[in-house]
Amino acid sequence: MNLKMILTGIAIALVAFIGFGLFKASQLTNIHITKEVTVNSDKQTVYDMVKYLNNFPKWSPFKAADPDQKHEVKGTDGTIGAQFHWDGNGGKDIGYQEIVKIEPNFIGMKCDIQKPFVAHPTFDYTFVENGNNVTVKQDFKLESGLVDSFFMWLFGAKADMAKMNQQGLDLLKKAVEG
Repeated sequence: MNLKMILTGIAIALVAFIGFGLFKASQLTNIHITKEVTVNSDKQTVYDMVKYLNNFPKWSPFKAADPDQKHEVKGTDGTIGAQFHWDGNGGKDIGYQEIVKIEPNFIGMKCDIQKPFVAHPTFDYTFVENGNNVTVKQDFKLESGLVDSFFMWLFGAKADMAKMNQQGLDLLKKAVEG
């Protein structure tokens, strides 16, 4: 084999990898992850645990991963416009989430993530009473460009997001149930 054949083979493999990656990435430009948990508590207690952002450190999977994370609630906690700002991993994770909608069985939040990447996901929480339990359903949505989606595909980010979202709901259950 000569050098030209080796380089041609490498180039073909690289083009095939990038082509396959872009195809897979195109499936990640709109990510929608739904998770739920059933909590043994009354609806108001569970609802307030989500609605009041000062409670978030009790069930945040990000705080669990980074106990030194700094946070601050801005605005009137528990109202539309209230924001939970975080600064974690020595300044490598920065952003905030904001309450954008409150209804009797629904809380909507949007995030503004600045580091380690720029993203604007949304989290919608629905609360359904089932006797002595409450089922909390979380709908996570993220839109991104093809290049960002390529890197999410490359590093398996969607699976990590789904795992982190479920961990948050499991921590919510634990925080409420004690």
